[in-house]
Amino acid sequence: MKVVKNILIMLLVLFGIAQFFGPDRNEGDLTSVDAFLAETNPPEDVKLILKETCYDCHSDVTRYPWYNKITPVNYWLANHVKDGKKHFNVSNWEGNSIKRKDHKFEELIEMVEAKEMPLESYTWTHDEAKLTEMQIASVIEWAKQVRFTYSLMPKPE
Repeated sequence: MKVVKNILIMLLVLFGIAQFFGPDRNEGDLTSVDAFLAETNPPEDVKLILKETCYDCHSDVTRYPWYNKITPVNYWLANHVKDGKKHFNVSNWEGNSIKRKDHKFEELIEMVEAKEMPLESYTWTHDEAKLTEMQIASVIEWAKQVRFTYSLMPKPE
């Protein structure tokens, strides 16, 4: 019993020390999404959906919840954001080719139609990110319009 007590005390101390360390935060300026918005021209309702459901993981602008201050949760969230930005990052939109942008919108449509985005683990704590059928339809309609626009643009050989 004494060994178990000592192990628990040691784990508690380690957990306490770990609270002083954490990953870098993903807190850029909201203007980092301006190029994306200017190019894709979403309607106001879609802009709000993007802000409430996408930017936290797919831009340089993450709004962190209170529990992000707790290690190891902050590492899990940082990894989640890093992975989200790897797949689709609206903050570095200008650096992508038309072909890549079109492909990203193709994936966006597939993921939203299949209700794979936003992730269920995100909507557990972000009720505002749970999309209604009408919101899904709005996002998909906008994304298809963007893809159509990209299809009209010349692509380098």
